[in-house]
Amino acid sequence: MRHGKKINHLSRTASHRSSMLANMACSLIEHKRIQTTTAKAKALKRYVEPIITKAKPENNENTERNTHNRRIVFSYLRNKEAVTQLFSEVAEKVADRPGGYTRIVKLGNRLGDNADMALIELVDFNETYDTGAKKKSTRRRKKTTTSSDATAKDVVADAQVEEQTNTESVVVEEVVAETPIEETPVAETPATEDQTTDEGSDLQDDQEDSKKDATE
Repeated sequence: MRHGKKINHLSRTASHRSSMLANMACSLIEHKRIQTTTAKAKALKRYVEPIITKAKPENNENTERNTHNRRIVFSYLRNKEAVTQLFSEVAEKVADRPGGYTRIVKLGNRLGDNADMALIELVDFNETYDTGAKKKSTRRRKKTTTSSDATAKDVVADAQVEEQTNTESVVVEEVVAETPIEETPVAETPATEDQTTDEGSDLQDDQEDSKKDATE
């Protein structure tokens, strides 16, 4: 049973295991990604991340701490070039990352012994998953209005039109009521002398005709 088994010995002695993990850590710092079995990748992750934390600029503010941390890291890696690259190039990249410097990606099984393979890499050196890249602009569809919403909008529009027409009619009636109708006076034309003489002659002719009829 697996009670109390916190460290995977990887079927190796302690000296062989530490030497193997040190070589793998140097290769990871140099090449930024390596391919190995999943069990070794998980063991390397626990081995190398505390070392990367020692190299961060916030932990090396003065020369004394810098020298101390470089000596501690060198006792694990035992490679001067890897230590120099870790404190210069890698430390600048991971300065703003609070842990989680590595990523494990499973690759399937290996031909031959069918071992479970994986890729372990430094997160900040992968351009494919770079978080600083511009995000693709996504287009969102407009919300389609339902029939009930459409009918409600129509009712509101009709009510507004009716209110507008009512207000216009009221304004027109007020204007008509306020404007008085001007009556133009008709001038009386006096009768002329010719008209009076004609009317008198007509009356005399009528009287003579009536008398003739009476005598006959």
